[in-house]
Amino acid sequence: MQDVDIKTPEGTMDAKLFHPDGQGQAPAVILLTDAMGIRPAFEAMARRLAKAGYVVLLPNVYYREGRAPLPNLEGSFADETLRKRIFGLIATLTPERVRTDAAAELDFLASQPRVKGSRVGVVGYCMSGSMAVRMAADFPERIAAAASFHGGRLATDEPDSPHRVVGKVKGELYFGHADQDGSMPAEAIARLEAALKEAGVKARSELYAGARHGYAVEGSSVYDKDASERHWSRLLELFDRTLTA
Repeated sequence: MQDVDIKTPEGTMDAKLFHPDGQGQAPAVILLTDAMGIRPAFEAMARRLAKAGYVVLLPNVYYREGRAPLPNLEGSFADETLRKRIFGLIATLTPERVRTDAAAELDFLASQPRVKGSRVGVVGYCMSGSMAVRMAADFPERIAAAASFHGGRLATDEPDSPHRVVGKVKGELYFGHADQDGSMPAEAIARLEAALKEAGVKARSELYAGARHGYAVEGSSVYDKDASERHWSRLLELFDRTLTA
């Protein structure tokens, strides 16, 4: 693992870069954190992806607010002060900023000698599930696959709702929904799936029975080992199918 800095039109994005064993080239993946940002749990996830044979970029999505780890992002989501801080940070990640940052991340990976191929994969959790979808829509020629696990607010009434842009996607999409997730209730899942079908995009949307929002990330109170291992299986199948062929 190495710490890297990526220049963007709005500052310097700090990130961590992970390589698989050996000296050869490998496909690249962008791993987006959940709302709590970069921390050991996500570094462990990046290492697992690298061990599976990928160059992995773990960016600090909140770099405009400071280098990772940002202070005061630990604790229970039941704490109102923490919750307000988290929602405030999430609100800074507008679709325009997501596009700006994705362009910088993709250009950085394209410059890396150990990256194989011109198309990459992206995976997001919680609020970054929608970011992964937007990236696939904004850069259809460069994103081969995008996955969202317990992603929230993927299909809302808002004019910039992520489900409205899936028709621009040329890569493959995967969604692993928690069935106990207030940020993505059954009616929102149905709306998303209808948009995917109408767009004709290659996609799979699955409900993880008994899982709660946050099930995939080890160390949280809602971590579900069985659901998490299922998520790893689906994610690696997706990337193997779209990035290593």
